[in-house]
Amino acid sequence: MKPSSRAAVPPFAVMSILNRVAQLRAQGREVISLCAGEPSQGAPSDVRRRAEQLMVDRTPLGYTETFGIRPLRREIAAHYRRWYSLEVDEDQIALTTGSSGAFLLGFLAAFDHGDRVALTRPGYPAYRNILASLGCEVVELACGPTERFQPSAKMVEQAHAAAPLAGLVVASPANPTGTMIVPDHLAELAAWCRDHEVRLVSDEIYHGITDHTIAASCAWEHDREAIVISSFSKYWGMTGWRLGWSLVPADLLGAFDALAGNFTLCPPVPAQHAAIAAFTDESYREADAGVAAFADARTIVLDAIDDLGWSGVAPADGAFYVYAGIADQLGPHPDSESWCEALLEEHGVALTPGTDFDQRDGGTVSLAAGPEAVAAALIRILRFQQSLKK
Repeated sequence: MKPSSRAAVPPFAVMSILNRVAQLRAQGREVISLCAGEPSQGAPSDVRRRAEQLMVDRTPLGYTETFGIRPLRREIAAHYRRWYSLEVDEDQIALTTGSSGAFLLGFLAAFDHGDRVALTRPGYPAYRNILASLGCEVVELACGPTERFQPSAKMVEQAHAAAPLAGLVVASPANPTGTMIVPDHLAELAAWCRDHEVRLVSDEIYHGITDHTIAASCAWEHDREAIVISSFSKYWGMTGWRLGWSLVPADLLGAFDALAGNFTLCPPVPAQHAAIAAFTDESYREADAGVAAFADARTIVLDAIDDLGWSGVAPADGAFYVYAGIADQLGPHPDSESWCEALLEEHGVALTPGTDFDQRDGGTVSLAAGPEAVAAALIRILRFQQSLKK
């Protein structure tokens, strides 16, 4: 017997790093972890209180509708009116087990084995790995500083001319670069996809976490045949609650519902009930305070770039990452993976190697955390880099 060939995808390096962080902390080491996309503030107070009340009230927490409870879907619809002045039918909102569940269901519903699906490089590795495990052909679009790490319609057109595409995955703000697609650019990509019958998949889980100089645009403002994916994990800081959602195009509703019913029955029910409280005015205020802290952390890093000697820094429009090249700081290390490993073992700072996001070009790191942790980590990183020059 042997494992399925579908399982032959690279591991998500950040999870291995988190495991090592836990081991070092168990040994009594103090480690500053800046490797995971996990907001430090946690869930809003109203959400926490609602979760406590669920236990006190003995709220029934059995199976829900496959797409989740109606009250929460109505709140999400109201959220789209609040943020985008966009009307969304609650019947086209599917709650999922994190945004990861939405990607899996969306890819299964939209693409067949062998379909070509384009995405950016560098980019979030799970897109590539989920698609590959489903037998899709992943078409990587090399997007660097010249393209602001985002694809152009011309780039997609060239990939489509080589062999027809079935899908295009975009993210704004993107992981790991933090770059955004301006509304006119997103409209152009959406129009191209619609004209060429290519399914657009828009990752919008970092919406709300921006520097406000570029407007965040929902793909459904431009194309109702797009799959839109979002989550409670980032803006609301609810990573471990494992609750996301998808705006499902009308032609995929039946497939999405059937797949969800077979795969998960329904999303985590306590999280669904508690998440209703994410849409209170107080929850928005707390989430916005977290966004302000991310901006402070970003400024601390960007102000230190010259001292760090990092290059090719992505314009961090949003999210909570700084993506930069460290080729000039590798010293005796052959790549960013061994550099990050040495930094963690010797100085107790966990960063994610760029090879997680760009298998071909690598040599970069992704950094995310609150301002105090970032400031403390930078002192250690500078000390580490100085030691490599001795």
